[in-house]
Amino acid sequence: MQSISDIRRDYTKADLDTDSLTADPMVLFERWLQNAVDAKLDDPTAMTVATVDPTGQPSQRIVLLKDINKGGFVFYTNLGSKKAQDIQSNNKISLHFPWHMLDRQVKVCGVAQQLSVTEVAAYFVSRPKPSQIAAWVSKQSHPIDTKQLLMAKFNEAKQKFLQGEVPLPSFWGGYRVIPHEIEFWQGGEHRIHDRFLYRRDTESQWHYQRLMP
Repeated sequence: MQSISDIRRDYTKADLDTDSLTADPMVLFERWLQNAVDAKLDDPTAMTVATVDPTGQPSQRIVLLKDINKGGFVFYTNLGSKKAQDIQSNNKISLHFPWHMLDRQVKVCGVAQQLSVTEVAAYFVSRPKPSQIAAWVSKQSHPIDTKQLLMAKFNEAKQKFLQGEVPLPSFWGGYRVIPHEIEFWQGGEHRIHDRFLYRRDTESQWHYQRLMP
C-alpha cells in the first residue's frame, strides 16, 4: 500500500478573490451550490452535521440539505435521533459541505432551531411514499438485532399504509441552522488556498475577511 503521507495533489481549478464575493454569504453559497449541481457531483447537497453531546463529545454524520430559507440551512430527521438529542441539550451546530471535485468546501457555524409542524408537514408530503413509511419504522440511532427485523417492520407498515396518505409521525421533524459564521475555501496552487470568513455582527450585518491557508 502506498504511504498515506505521499498521497497528495495540487489544487488549480479556480481562485477566490474579493471580486467574487457577495455582501450576503448566503447568496455566494447558493451560487456555489448551483455550481456543484451543474457539475453533476454526486450528492451535491450532502453536508456533514456536527453536534456536541452533554459530555462535550463531538459527533458527525452526513445529512442532505433540503432547503435554504429564512436565512438558514434546513434538514430533517427523527427527533429521537442522536443528533436531535444533542441539539436539544446544545443547539450550537456546525455544517460542512465537501465539494472536493471543485476544490471547494464551505463551513457553517450557527444555532439549530426546530421547524414548525406546518413546515415539516409540507416537506413530509413531498417525500416518496417508501421514505414516508421508513420514517415511521426507524427509531433512528436505536439498536436493532438484524436488518431482517427492520425490513419486516417496514413491510408491515407498508401494508398498513397501503391505502391513503401516510400521516406525519409526531417524532419526525426538522431544523433550520441560522448561521453566524460561514467560511468559503477554494483550493490553491502550492497550498496557497483562498479562504474568506464571513461573520454576522450584533446588528445582523455580515462582514468578511481573508484568512491565511
